[in-house]
This record gives sequence, structure tokens and C-alpha cells, in this order.
Amino acid sequence: MRHIRVISPPDRTDAVLALLRSRPGVTHITLAPGTSLVPAGDVLSAEVTREAAHRVLQGIEELGIPADGAVTVSTLDTVLSDAAEAAEKAVPGDPSDAVVWEELTARTREESTLNSTFLAFLVLAVLLAAVGVVTNSPVTVVGAMVVGPEFGPLAAIAVALATRRLHFAVRPVIALSVGFPVAMLCTWLGAEAALAADLFTVDVLDSAGQVDFIYRVGPFSLIVALLAGAAGMISMVTAKSAALVGVFISVTTVPAAGYAVVAATVGEWQRAFESTGQLAINLVGIVVAGVLVLVLRPAAWRDMREQVGL
Repeated sequence: MRHIRVISPPDRTDAVLALLRSRPGVTHITLAPGTSLVPAGDVLSAEVTREAAHRVLQGIEELGIPADGAVTVSTLDTVLSDAAEAAEKAVPGDPSDAVVWEELTARTREESTLNSTFLAFLVLAVLLAAVGVVTNSPVTVVGAMVVGPEFGPLAAIAVALATRRLHFAVRPVIALSVGFPVAMLCTWLGAEAALAADLFTVDVLDSAGQVDFIYRVGPFSLIVALLAGAAGMISMVTAKSAALVGVFISVTTVPAAGYAVVAATVGEWQRAFESTGQLAINLVGIVVAGVLVLVLRPAAWRDMREQVGL
């Protein structure tokens, strides 16, 4: 269930209270008049089933509460209440099939901002991938996959496309468009320094047979990207964060960037171009799969149609 806390201007408190009482799947409604100081207003709270959360939040937004008050949403791991069980039964569908669009949008937007943390993780991930290539170490390459933060922006782009709110895609597109070139530039500087220090030689790729899968583009490149993107979006929608680790390990976005840099450094331009193609295929495939998951989920489709007015 979700715990929703609302700071409402006094003139709209009755409307919010009526909304909470009228919606199925809402319980544990409380009201504390005049207890909020900044912003000033009344504080209401309720527990809402996952299936009902989107419609409740949508109704609160339509009352203009975010502009003059505040709305916060948190996840409840354990709720012991007969009233909560009755609320779950009052709403059709399964909680795992529901999409809380406001929560999903906020989460993906938060993880897709171009900032120093995002750049640091992406630079470190591509550097790790490059080390994995020159040492012929699949384990190091897998570590780079896990460190890479690129799935957040890709998921945000998928959400923006699925909901037809294309302006939401601007931030993640900037994050990826700036992040990958910066990370690859930093990795190129590191690779040039390592080459000058004789840490590896120009024929390093000839003995890197265990990581050749990174640059070899084929039908399974797209298939893996689609499957991983679908799994990643499902894990985002259902808040199953553990599944994301498997997604990170299965796609070769960061490793492809690292391999391309190493290949370019030693003059293997064909492999560099193939690695760049692998990177592009994975990025596009993940976004396409994410959109398909959001559109094809029955509960998600119903809510999305209401949200975008279809």
C-alpha cells in the first residue's frame, strides 16, 4: 500500500476529504486541521492500495493541491489492518499489475538528471569496462555493467514516450548525450596514459577473446536489449529493485563504450565502430522495450489512457 500525506489549503480540505472518502481502495483517513505551518494548511493522510493510488493522486492534483500545498507518497511494507484488507478487496486487479504513474515519473526523473554523481558513476563504469577489455576479464566487465547508471535515463525516456509527455524526455536525453561522450573522453585519456606507460600494447585486442562479445553486433544484440529493457521496466514499475541488477549485467551499453575507446586508442577502428553500433542498439532496444511494457500492461494501459485523455 501507499501512504499519502496531503497539506491542503483550508478552503480545499473538504474537497480533498470528500475525494478520499469516495474512492475505493482508500482507508485510514485522518485529518489534523491547521497543523501545517509552511505551507499553512490542514494535514490529511490516508493509506491507499497500489491499484487506486494513481486515480487518487490524479484527483488531488486536479484540485490544485501541489501548487498551494504539498503531496507526499511513501511505500508501506507492512500493514496489519482489517480495513486495509477490505480496501485491497474493493479494488479490482492485482497490486503487481498496477502502475502509479506519478511515482514512476518522479523516480525516473530523479535518476535521469545530469549531475556530478551521474557523471562520476558513468565515468567509473566506462573506465572499469576499458580495464576489463585490456585485461581480458569478463568479471571486470560485469562489474562495469553493474556500476553504470544509464538505465535511469533510458527508463525516463520510455515513460515520456509512453505517456506522450515528450518534454519529460529532454532531461534524460541530455544526461545520456553529455554523459557518454564525457565518460568516453575520460576513458580515452586514461587509455592513452596507460598505453604510454606500457600497461598494455597496441595488439591487446588480439588476446581479448573472452570479451569479444562486446563488439560483435548480431540479431541477439537487439534481442538481449529488448528482453533486458522489458525486465528493467517491469522491475521499475513493480519496485522490484533486485531484478535491476540482472538487467544491468545483461546489457552491454557501458562495456561497448569502453571497448570502443580501447579499440580507437590502438587503431582498431572497425571494432570501434562495431562497438559503437552495439551501444546504439542496446540504448534503442531498452527504450523500445520499456515503452512496450508500459503500453501493453493491461492496468497500465487503462490508467495511461485516462492520464493522456485517449
